[in-house]
Amino acid sequence: MDFFTVPTLTFGVLYCLFVISHDQRRIVHWEVTRHPTSAWVTQQLREVFPYDSSPKYLIFNIAANFNAEVIETTKTLGLEPKRTSFRSPWQNGVAERWVGNCRRDLLDHVIVLNKRHLRRLLKEYVSYYHEDRTNLTLNKGTPAGRIAEMNPREDRRVIFMPRVGGLYHRYDLAA
Repeated sequence: MDFFTVPTLTFGVLYCLFVISHDQRRIVHWEVTRHPTSAWVTQQLREVFPYDSSPKYLIFNIAANFNAEVIETTKTLGLEPKRTSFRSPWQNGVAERWVGNCRRDLLDHVIVLNKRHLRRLLKEYVSYYHEDRTNLTLNKGTPAGRIAEMNPREDRRVIFMPRVGGLYHRYDLAA
């Protein structure tokens, strides 16, 4: 779990909280806010892990947003909180990698207008990330488990479908 900031057109700052699963590199939950208080983070954790559906550990940094209230909530949800050391992003490399990918693939190419605009962009990007963007740690698969067709027939055309507002495309064989 981690935050990253996104500047807006009007020089405001939006904060994006996300929870990523380490095993499949799947974004379990994300949300955007202007004011990331510990009460807001606590509510997001309750939404992410309802009804005893939580993993064993939750890794996060020592930011002020992740204070004692958040730690208590993680414990009541059955999670064991693991905090990273000060200025040690490599201790949560999976989350840091996703932030870098999101910045390079999406946020470096658009200017975010407001919270609603960022939520729409992130919704499209997370869908693209899960279904189309390959990952070397998944043997060039996707978090959703996309399987490439190994023996395409000769008489089929290649079609493309735009993703993330046309920034990226998915190529497939026509039926």
